[in-house]
Amino acid sequence: MKRRDFLKTASATLLPLALNGFPIKTLANTKLLNLIGKSSASNGRVLVLIQLNGGNDGLNTLIPLDQYSNLSAARSNVLIPENKVLSLTGTNLTGFHPSMSLMRGMYDNGLMSIVQDAGYPEPDFSHFRSTDIWMSGSSSDEYLSSGWIGRMLENQYPDFPEGYPNTDMPDPLAIQIGFGISLSLMGNHGSMGMAVSDPDYIYQMLSGITESAPNTPAGHELTYIRLVAQQTEAYSVAIKNAAENAQNISTLYPESRNDLAQQLKLVARLVAGGLKTPVYVVSIGGFDTHASQVDTSDTTLGTHANLLKNLSEAIYAFQDDCTKLGIADKVCGMTFSEFGRRIRSNASNGTDHGTAAPQFIFGTKVNPGIIGNNPIIPDNTIVNDNLPMQYDYRQIYSTVLKDWFQLGESDINNDVLFDDYDELPIFKGSLSVDKQSQISKLGLVNYPNPFYLSTSIEFISPGGYCEIRIFDNKGRIIDVPMKGNMEVGKQLFVYNTIHLKPGNYYCQLITQSGRTTRQMVKIM
Repeated sequence: MKRRDFLKTASATLLPLALNGFPIKTLANTKLLNLIGKSSASNGRVLVLIQLNGGNDGLNTLIPLDQYSNLSAARSNVLIPENKVLSLTGTNLTGFHPSMSLMRGMYDNGLMSIVQDAGYPEPDFSHFRSTDIWMSGSSSDEYLSSGWIGRMLENQYPDFPEGYPNTDMPDPLAIQIGFGISLSLMGNHGSMGMAVSDPDYIYQMLSGITESAPNTPAGHELTYIRLVAQQTEAYSVAIKNAAENAQNISTLYPESRNDLAQQLKLVARLVAGGLKTPVYVVSIGGFDTHASQVDTSDTTLGTHANLLKNLSEAIYAFQDDCTKLGIADKVCGMTFSEFGRRIRSNASNGTDHGTAAPQFIFGTKVNPGIIGNNPIIPDNTIVNDNLPMQYDYRQIYSTVLKDWFQLGESDINNDVLFDDYDELPIFKGSLSVDKQSQISKLGLVNYPNPFYLSTSIEFISPGGYCEIRIFDNKGRIIDVPMKGNMEVGKQLFVYNTIHLKPGNYYCQLITQSGRTTRQMVKIM
């Protein structure tokens, strides 16, 4: 067995270090984490990923008020009353769930950027598969064994873990906090955390002494296991030291049980304590709300409301703590969930697996606002109707890697995401900020609408590459009738729809200035 393969198997047996009752797993050294780690060492930036396990109902989280009439017809048994939706500064078209008053306050105070309808083409409705896609940074027809944070294309340190940690990088490159096991963020080396209790063993670890083993193949592997264990204990010592170097200052962490808040509280403490780790992963579960998503007597209450309240309180307290600890300018947080929920609710006062949903990025360095348009809700929805993506989730990843961690395009395109994805205006100082202001000028329309055999599609080209995509009511790309370089100005072409069955469709325009989507309806 190769040493690298052996390590993948052996490291899974290591016990995690526990702090404040939470097990901590350190992620292995990988090419991407090395790149991020080196960038973070120079700019000190930290990314906190917040996973919403189960598939969050985006339509009841960020509510498109301009689509409220059609939402009422599609999901009256779960929809938030219009007068209870929390309005946002600068827009009357969109609002937060009433349980999210604290996150609404962060948005109003310029601390939050929201990306509408993030997803991927040909969406998969399986929790396991879709989670793998989001975590690996893959397409729906790709099966990658490494994650976008734990990518192992080429190991920069072929002798790892021998000689690590060292003075250049004494801390783990990423930390998973919580009782669950990350599906694919751990990279190819597996978990690096374990409990430490024997002082003599700690001394051996710190002095670099490895207890001798028989000079046999099995003995060599035993030596390697001990080396891995010692390295993990070194990381454990670094984590403990960081936790001892700082104390949380914010008094806003909820006193009631909120696991996410406790996880983020520990992250703030470790960052403030001097840990150089650039990536943290935390999670909150329970978003698979097929039944009893809301209270039958009051849709503002219930399972989903409680989850969003916990999310909002945790993020708000964490941001407050970061500010008071003096680390706010170097910390950015980002939510993600494997998918959204269907437009139409079910008879169990719940919602079923869907496609795209909004994602939230927060911190002092984000461009406040909403990127993209409100999702379009058809006049007459059926059970399979879904939202097409406005933005590929890898556009968010690419933006984070380039604009936050300041990685080079070649590293991102060749070593991490395997393709070139347009940036989004998420962060202050991004060159793509001006693109967002041009989206409203794209002027995408089609007529007639509804249509029968054909419809004319018209838009304003900003110049350069333009592409028209047609999505079905499940959010899948079914046609690309136009793509190529266009001159600046009005563009018009007739789209033959004989091959389309009657129903709801979406037309999406993609340009260098941004994306916009329009609903289309084919009749008999």
